[in-house]
Amino acid sequence: MARSRRRNGGFDYWPGFVDALSTMLLAIIFLLSIFVLAQYFLSREVSGKDVALQRLNRQIEELTSLLALERSGRTDQQSSLVSLMSTLEATQRERDRLQGLISSNATQAESAGGAAAAARQALDAERQISTRAQAQVELLNQQISALRRQLAALEEALNASEQRDRESQTRIADLGSRLNVALAQKVQELARYRSDFFGRLRDILGQRPGVRVVGDRFVFESEVLFDTGRAELNPAGRGELDKLAAALSDLEREIPPELNWVMRVDGHTDKRPLQGTGIFRSNWDLSAARAISVVQYLVTRGVSPQHLVAAGFGEFQPIDTGDSEEALRRNRRIELKLTER
Repeated sequence: MARSRRRNGGFDYWPGFVDALSTMLLAIIFLLSIFVLAQYFLSREVSGKDVALQRLNRQIEELTSLLALERSGRTDQQSSLVSLMSTLEATQRERDRLQGLISSNATQAESAGGAAAAARQALDAERQISTRAQAQVELLNQQISALRRQLAALEEALNASEQRDRESQTRIADLGSRLNVALAQKVQELARYRSDFFGRLRDILGQRPGVRVVGDRFVFESEVLFDTGRAELNPAGRGELDKLAAALSDLEREIPPELNWVMRVDGHTDKRPLQGTGIFRSNWDLSAARAISVVQYLVTRGVSPQHLVAAGFGEFQPIDTGDSEEALRRNRRIELKLTER
């Protein structure tokens, strides 16, 4: 945890307050970033569901058209069935009439033999027509039953698809909630390790001039580590980094492996152009080279390179915009920040 330092005989709580406020601000920014990311994936998932729903709507429209056609066909078949039934009834009446004629003229069989034979042929023809009509009626009934089964299967498939869509939306909402909770927990856990680590650095480095805490960053003035215009660590700087490397090695053993973290080493310069024709073309080159030198030295002291990042900012991120020698000295610095990878 951040410790207060004595100032003019009293306690200075301001660094701890700035530390806590910066940590809370970082956590809020990170949570907002995660929320935007979750909303992005949720929007993609919902867009996919909308496409699937549109596809289902098109299938329903096609099935509705098919159903309308089948209903129209069924209406025509029913009309044909009514017509066939009417023909069958007329045939049966004709058959009954012919049978009556045969019965009433049984005594005149010899004289009316030809007429009776013709009547029997007509009756047989009518029976054949009736048989064919009944076969057509049976076929129509089978087709109607098959259509009903198809409609029932389609309705069941549509209900199942709607149920799956509802379940998917529920799972998406639950996943987003759990993701937010997990990320918030990891942010809090990393913030705790950051606070402990900087507190440990304060104990190790003490009140050395040129080393200070600015917000959530530990800052070395460049003169503590490097000679003017150079990117090679001086002996005093290597001694200070040995202490930092020991603290980082302890931190690597303490932080759980599932937390993705890095120690970012940022190089900064003042705004004065480089003098002479040295190996660095700009302040940007110098700041990046110094950050890389720090990272490479920490690696030689046992710090895992997977947990280190070097960045050069040149003169473009000053902490003091003044032109005094003190302002320029404050801007020439190496910053350390424990952050998410």
